[in-house]
Parts: sequence; C-alpha cells; structure tokens
Amino acid sequence: MDSDDRIDIRNLVRAHGARQLVIARLSAPDDWQGELRRALVSERAAGHFWSRSSDVRLFLESFAIFFTAAMMFLI
Repeated sequence: MDSDDRIDIRNLVRAHGARQLVIARLSAPDDWQGELRRALVSERAAGHFWSRSSDVRLFLESFAIFFTAAMMFLI
C-alpha cells in the first residue's frame, strides 16, 4: 500500500449499518411493538424494588462507587 493512498471507510460503515438494520428487521417478530409492550409489562409486574433492572438500584450502586472513590481520594 502506498503511503499517499487514503482509505475512506465511510461508505463501508454505512453499508454495514444498512445490512445490520435489515438483519434486525428480519429477525424481529411481526408485531414487535406488542411483543415489547408485553415484555415490559411482565418485567414490571415480576420486578420488585431491588430488582436488577431497577433504576433505584442503579442509582444506589453508582452512588456507592462514587462515595467510595471520594473517600479514597480524601484519605
């Protein structure tokens, strides 16, 4: 490869994105919105306050990491 050659990958990235979109559309169920709604409703019904996908749990874990880092910095 010559050092003066420039490789333009923008078209390659766009083509890859288009292929990935087609693959995602083909593998999605026909009624994907209804399927998503049913999955969200079942997750909310089964989940409780400390469930893994809870926003409160994510906030508390993030705060604990921040608090620990701040205390280590102050020490």
